[in-house]
Amino acid sequence: MRESYFNSMANRKKLLKIVNFILLCVGSLLFLSPLWWMISTSLKTMQEVMSFPPTFFPKDWKWENFVKTWESAPFDLYTVNTLTITVLVVISQVFVNSFIAYGFAKIPFKGRNVLFTIVLSTMMIPGFVTLIPQYVLFSKLGWINTYFPLVIPAFFGSAFNIFLLRQFYMTIPNEMIEAARMEGASHFLIWRKIGIPLTKPALATVAIFSFNGAWNDFLGPLLYVNNEKLYTLQLGLQVFKGEMNTQWNYLMAGSLLVLLPVIILFFFFQKYFIDGINLQSGGKS
Repeated sequence: MRESYFNSMANRKKLLKIVNFILLCVGSLLFLSPLWWMISTSLKTMQEVMSFPPTFFPKDWKWENFVKTWESAPFDLYTVNTLTITVLVVISQVFVNSFIAYGFAKIPFKGRNVLFTIVLSTMMIPGFVTLIPQYVLFSKLGWINTYFPLVIPAFFGSAFNIFLLRQFYMTIPNEMIEAARMEGASHFLIWRKIGIPLTKPALATVAIFSFNGAWNDFLGPLLYVNNEKLYTLQLGLQVFKGEMNTQWNYLMAGSLLVLLPVIILFFFFQKYFIDGINLQSGGKS
């Protein structure tokens, strides 16, 4: 009787695993179906796109749609512009937030917790509330129609990224920091030689979030950039949509080209991303 009980328990566990696997597969298909619809539409003719009932797979795979899309607008210029902004934002977000987070985690000073609470409280302020004051400020500085409003704010830190990195720095033993200090190392040297290598998963997470935010930013360039030579990919897609009179196959091809770098980035750095979002709270310093 005891053996039959254990056998039934093992069968239940196997059945539960199978059910979970099926549910995960169904959920994955549901989430991936919009992406596949984008890919499928980008490879169809316009007649097939507008046909009813719609086809889930293209009858005639039009790979030249991507070439025509790329040649129909200066996407090479838009890509260089977007990449310039994104690289500057990612570099600033990773290193500035990392240094600030190290200070909150490992440098004792008066009012540290109060200041950290104030930093976190800024996350409760909606971005649209500060939109007009920021525009007025950047206009007074003469930064309209430049990349400064899109890049410079990243050098002043992000509350969420500071919190994320601080949680990782809290896991570093204080004894390690104190030993380095006794050897004469400055906090900047400790952060560079010890802090950064030990927080690579968190830094990769910040880099992915920053890349995704800067690469897909539409509102910022829309507000501050007026010169078409400075357009980013998101603005370029909007212009392309108007010029092509909403030819959905070309528009989906352009959208897929814009989305591709984000997918590739996540594919190669997903291990660090998963490790980074698995926050572990350390001991209090």
